Amino acid sequence: MRTSDNREESTADRDDNSGALSRRGVLKGTAVTVGMAAAGIGVARPAHAAAGSCSVTARMGGTSITLSVVDGALRWHAERDGRTVVETSALGIRLSDGTVLGSDVAVTGSGRETVHRTWSPVYGRNARVVDHYQEQRWNLRDRLSGIRFGVRIRAYRTGVALRYVLLDRGTATVADELTTFVFPDGTTVYSARDENAYELVAPDAIPVTGTAGTDNGPLTDLPLTATLAGGLIACVCESARVNFPRLMLSSVPGQPNTLAAFLMEHTARGTGPVEPTTTVTTPFATPWRAVVVGATHAELVDNAELVLNLAPESVLDDTSWIKPGKVFRCELSTAAGLAGVDFAVARGLQYIEYDAGWYGPEFSTVDATTAIAAIDLPSVISYATSQGIGVFLYVNRLALTDADALFGLYKSWGVEGIKLGFINDGTRSMTDQIIEWAATAAEYELLIDMHDDVRPFGFERTYPNYISLEGVRGNEQFPTATHNVTLPFARNIGGPMDYTICYGQSRDKTTNAHQMAMAAVYYQPLNFLFWYDKPSKYGNPANWPGLPWFNAVPTSWDESRTLAGSIGEYVAVARRNGSTWYLGTMTDETSRTLSLPLSFLGSGTYTATIYSDGTPGTNPYQTPVVVSTRTVTSATTLDVAMAPAGGQAIILRPS
Repeated sequence: MRTSDNREESTADRDDNSGALSRRGVLKGTAVTVGMAAAGIGVARPAHAAAGSCSVTARMGGTSITLSVVDGALRWHAERDGRTVVETSALGIRLSDGTVLGSDVAVTGSGRETVHRTWSPVYGRNARVVDHYQEQRWNLRDRLSGIRFGVRIRAYRTGVALRYVLLDRGTATVADELTTFVFPDGTTVYSARDENAYELVAPDAIPVTGTAGTDNGPLTDLPLTATLAGGLIACVCESARVNFPRLMLSSVPGQPNTLAAFLMEHTARGTGPVEPTTTVTTPFATPWRAVVVGATHAELVDNAELVLNLAPESVLDDTSWIKPGKVFRCELSTAAGLAGVDFAVARGLQYIEYDAGWYGPEFSTVDATTAIAAIDLPSVISYATSQGIGVFLYVNRLALTDADALFGLYKSWGVEGIKLGFINDGTRSMTDQIIEWAATAAEYELLIDMHDDVRPFGFERTYPNYISLEGVRGNEQFPTATHNVTLPFARNIGGPMDYTICYGQSRDKTTNAHQMAMAAVYYQPLNFLFWYDKPSKYGNPANWPGLPWFNAVPTSWDESRTLAGSIGEYVAVARRNGSTWYLGTMTDETSRTLSLPLSFLGSGTYTATIYSDGTPGTNPYQTPVVVSTRTVTSATTLDVAMAPAGGQAIILRPS
């Protein structure tokens, strides 16, 4: 088991994310202190007030972000290898009294630092994460009100990030964030809200969505991916969101290439109170606004750990109990639970789960402490424990009136994880609630998987038991292959993604090999498999040649490499666990062959077990899986052929 945040400093400057939290610090209101430490508040050196225009740039590995004052107004822009990622764009915060911080400022202090370190996550895409950046800091004074605030910018090789810091002691009430993202001409964005499909539009053409009871307008959720003229690709994400509402982006009338920050005032589906403003204790650091950048589409996928690097370090002293793994959902009976345990043992899974309905109808039952008569839960949990299988229980948010008592009860039963349903993220209150649930679950050593319209913000680093979340049009809705090969470059950039794999389903719009490849292509530390199925379906393994792949494939990795990709068209990802590599490839509705060099392999020979598409069926799901083996080395180039909506799954074991 990896240790969390095992740091190796290689610079004299102290990292901005070094402030430690107690387990319950966030819940007790001390998150603002962490935000202060994470923002480097009070570290800037004196500077003369700006007159006219001035600028400062952070650079790292060909990526740069520039902060400037132009005629008193704050601006920023970003580049990669001399090519524009974000054109000159506005910065600022509007307070509830109408004060705009950023429209007329003086620079009162500045600072710079370079950090280069590595750390080891509890689970992840890679066993070691490189955190290497240059940061520039400006302390500022609003000329009209005298309010002191600051802006921090960071350049990584993998992208750029910025955040605001409110410096005066006391409180501040934020009404709007005025950050804009002006993209170059010819940009296309992949817009999606809630569980809708992606729409490819110009930045000024985000569809109007929402109702009178929700945030309404030309709004898109994060992560938001943009393809830029010239081949660059960028993904806007947020990280380190604490005591603050969730960020969306909005088209701006009359500004064709511009997206503007929008702080959510409603929860995603309009439940709960409306919060048009957010009052914070100052000094206070806002969440990071991150732009992950790739010179190629494949590189974008490999640069996703930028979001984690911006998040606060783990607050958990002991993470030995946090175990990623594969999950099977059982039907709602004792017999199904026991059979599910046996199936998990036979198929190399780590968990079973009882989903909605195990304690009664989820929208009319608010007592999640008693199982329905059909389920002898103590017997199932006892049997599962004896077989080394953990149990997850689903809980609708309506039953979370006393999470501390409920989680404590589940722990006493021997439960290992909770899947929370209809967690409609959005307002600052919901941000606080999500963090509180994760923290409370951690006290009882319970894993958390949050479902429905929640969005990632890097907190799986801070609370590693917050192991997965949904926030995506799920595979159980049987989307198109095009949707599936968009996700690696969009939603999955922001963080873990609970995307159930529907192998062997007649409702699939893809081949079975395409479904299999998801287990390597997507980053899913908690991976639900065999959705909508029961163990008896697979009673004759000879009918299901893909089963050995699912038996073997892990969910946490020592090394990951994206070998090829184009958003919405195709993707190929290789991930290593120990000495074995797992390679997944997926295509859209177009058949194609990818030539993939295996230069990432070590020395010696490897046995490649290849699960590929056979002769295409009338419908993609009817395309058989064909299994073959061959010997390969690092000098081999594999020609990977895929049927329409197809894929390949390949295991590469040292011979």
